Amino acid sequence: MIEKIRIVLSNTSHPGNIGAAARAMKTMGLSQLYLVNPRYFPHEQATTLAAGAEDVLNQCQVKSTLIEALAGCHFVIATSARERRVPWPEWDPRIASEKAITETLTGEIAILFGSERTGLLNEELKFAHGHTIIPANPAYSSLNLAAAVQVICYELRMAFLDKQNAKKMDLKNKND
Repeated sequence: MIEKIRIVLSNTSHPGNIGAAARAMKTMGLSQLYLVNPRYFPHEQATTLAAGAEDVLNQCQVKSTLIEALAGCHFVIATSARERRVPWPEWDPRIASEKAITETLTGEIAILFGSERTGLLNEELKFAHGHTIIPANPAYSSLNLAAAVQVICYELRMAFLDKQNAKKMDLKNKND
C-alpha cells in the first residue's frame, strides 16, 4: 500500500528541504519522491540533509510540469497551510491519510506540497480530489516544507499500520 504513494514537491526553492523531505519519507517507509521544477536539484545541501536517505533522492523523479508528476495517479490530496474557497473536500491529516491508504488499493496516489514561499497555487490545487490542512497554531500556521512532509508521512505510516493490524485481526478472527 505505502509503496503506491508518491510525495510530490512543486517548485521548491531550498534544496535542503528536498533532502529533509526525503529523510522524513524514508523514516516512515515511503520512497517515491517527485519534484516539479525544483530551483536547485541535484544539490549538495539536499544530499547532506537527506542523511541516509540518499536512495530516495537518487531515485526521485524530476518533472517539468505537475501533470507529468501526477501521471498515473488516480487520487491526489493537496496540502495547504490555509483554507481555500474552492469547493472540494477538506480532511484533517489523519482522515486524509486513511483515505490515501484506502485509495492505494486501486492504484497510485499522490500527496502534493507547494513551494516554500507561496504553497500551492489555485491552478495546482485543481488537480486534487481534496485537501488537508495541518491544524497548527492559527496565529502562526506556516510550517517548514520538510516538517509538513514529516507530519503527513507520519500520518500515512500510522494509517498503513492500522490497516495492516486490521487485516491481521481479520485473519485471526477467521482462524479462531
